[in-house]
Amino acid sequence: MIFATPAEARGSSARKTHLRRLWDIMNVSIQRRDLQRAIRAWNILVRCKEVDWKSMWSLGVHLLAENNLDNVSERQSSKVDFLRLMMLQRPEDREMILKELVLRLILCERYREALEDLELYLPSFPYQDNATLHIYAGMVSLYLAQPKAAGLEPNTKLLREAHTYFERAMTLERDNSIAQGCMHLVKTMNTADSHLAESDDETLVHRAQERDYAPKRKRVRVTTG
Repeated sequence: MIFATPAEARGSSARKTHLRRLWDIMNVSIQRRDLQRAIRAWNILVRCKEVDWKSMWSLGVHLLAENNLDNVSERQSSKVDFLRLMMLQRPEDREMILKELVLRLILCERYREALEDLELYLPSFPYQDNATLHIYAGMVSLYLAQPKAAGLEPNTKLLREAHTYFERAMTLERDNSIAQGCMHLVKTMNTADSHLAESDDETLVHRAQERDYAPKRKRVRVTTG
């Protein structure tokens, strides 16, 4: 036996010895990046009553759909579905699973869905005291706040929400460099937005002044003989 095995698979019977060997094969294959072999071992283990595969959800999400190498988006979507199932099956691990779920949603570019999940859980305990979840929420809000095209203004509501999330993360972890850097980005975007608004106001004032002070053309009376 090379790797520590689940408690249910420990013992001296031939079956449990075989399970431990499978466990070792799976872990060695993962370390060697031989995912096809690791998946085959995993598929056998999860069918054994001695193995509580739900408690090994992090390993499962790592191996799930890795044999589908051609479609990255489909592979990540399968992992998202698996994690949503684990949120129901493993309430004691829900905080950790949520972090993994949000990360996978971001990888799928499902940013709005990731933010909705975070908004659902963050107001409640224990999620409200998790700095990483607040940083994820802030980063997704910051991304969605960006202008859709050049010349457009950022979404000020989402910028305010991003600021609140990063502020909360820094309260929980004062020296968190990621939260500090993201907070600086929010302030930079707010400053750029205010400068753009001031520039637009100045342009409007300038045009109004030009209109007010422009010399009026004299009307020429046309007479007919």
